[in-house]
Amino acid sequence: MPPWGGAFQPGPYKPSFRKFANPAPLGLCAFALTTFVLSLVNCQTRGVNYPGIIVGAAYAYGGLIQLLAGMWEMAVGNTFGATALSSYGGFWIAWAFIETAPLGFTESYSAPDLQNALGFFLIAWFIFTFLLVLCTFKSTVAFCSLFVFLDITFLLLAIGHLTHDNGVANTSVLKTAGVFGLLTAFIAWWNALAGLLERNNSFFTIPVAHFPWSEKVKGERAAAANKERAE
Repeated sequence: MPPWGGAFQPGPYKPSFRKFANPAPLGLCAFALTTFVLSLVNCQTRGVNYPGIIVGAAYAYGGLIQLLAGMWEMAVGNTFGATALSSYGGFWIAWAFIETAPLGFTESYSAPDLQNALGFFLIAWFIFTFLLVLCTFKSTVAFCSLFVFLDITFLLLAIGHLTHDNGVANTSVLKTAGVFGLLTAFIAWWNALAGLLERNNSFFTIPVAHFPWSEKVKGERAAAANKERAE
């Protein structure tokens, strides 16, 4: 018998557990970490205000890995997961290109025009994320909260760039966006952990709080009512 760690599965050994795994935690972790680092920069934590450090994470983890997770969501038949993770993977790759100034993507802009263009880009992502929010009201509080806070973050980032002062972004608004971005990152990590913690690898799970009108709660209520009638 191979050792438990031989198949990179932390739970008890099973004769055959190989199936198509849940790619969502991977995509959520990639999104959370990249968002966390950029949000710390937006908050100017410890005086750091240059976002160059985010380029590597945006290309490799938040970009490539999240894009792959989105493709795997498509393979398991999750249309929402495929759309969301693949799109945000594309966002991070695009953001990395924007931040890689020597490639010339932004050099043709004047400073004010660049801030306006960044605002346009972020407003488009605010609209897209709002559409995703509409798809989460029958899921869980944790999952819906992730997209609500992300949507607020995109809106604040767009406002921060559109309300620039002669080409200098509105620092106070960007700092506020950074705070919401940090909250978004931690909520994403929470959702990822909820997907990772299973009965076979953990002594506990974490709550995600289903909405009262969700299908899960409706099913539990119907099962309880049927049980009472049977008794």
